[in-house]
Amino acid sequence: MEKTKVTSGLTVSLDGFSAGHNQRFEKPFGDNFDSNLLDHWMFSEPEKHHHTKEIAAILDAGAFIMGSNMFGPKDRRGTSEWKGWWGNNPPYHAPVFVLTHHERPPIEMEGGTTFHFVTDGIEAALRMAKEAAGDRNVKIMGGANTINQYLAAGLIDELWLHLVPVTIGDGSRLFEGVPNLQLEPVEVSGTGVVTHIRYRVLK
Repeated sequence: MEKTKVTSGLTVSLDGFSAGHNQRFEKPFGDNFDSNLLDHWMFSEPEKHHHTKEIAAILDAGAFIMGSNMFGPKDRRGTSEWKGWWGNNPPYHAPVFVLTHHERPPIEMEGGTTFHFVTDGIEAALRMAKEAAGDRNVKIMGGANTINQYLAAGLIDELWLHLVPVTIGDGSRLFEGVPNLQLEPVEVSGTGVVTHIRYRVLK
């Protein structure tokens, strides 16, 4: 049986940015950052029908890990009323482990998603996610800072980047603080608006 893989995927600009600074409820992706600039390939017609495989792969996992910024802005995520950006039926339909400094009971949502809040760091979250995933893969969802921590610790097996041909110049950047990373491309596809590259992380 093939062992459980730890995978991650992120849409980034050519200069490696996935979000801006000062992310908050009014501007989830930060100042001077238009999320449509990067994510239109997933949601706009006729583009999204060209990328059905890649869109499906984003949520193909038995458990997920995300950073606290991805779960919610600082001014909302500590309140009992805040249950994430996705409404009553988040798209994960599996356990989601949220890295945080603040303890909070699990939140059970419709469709099989349960948010678990982990205060013991990235390795503890990964152990919990692997146990929950069974024989399926674990996916590190993001944001960039969370993925960087797992990359720097050598805990990611595959990285799938969705490269949009724009530059941003500033913000939350993939590969910050990740020295000496070696990637081997194993699959490349795309259109004029996005290039998908699946890398194997060489250990």
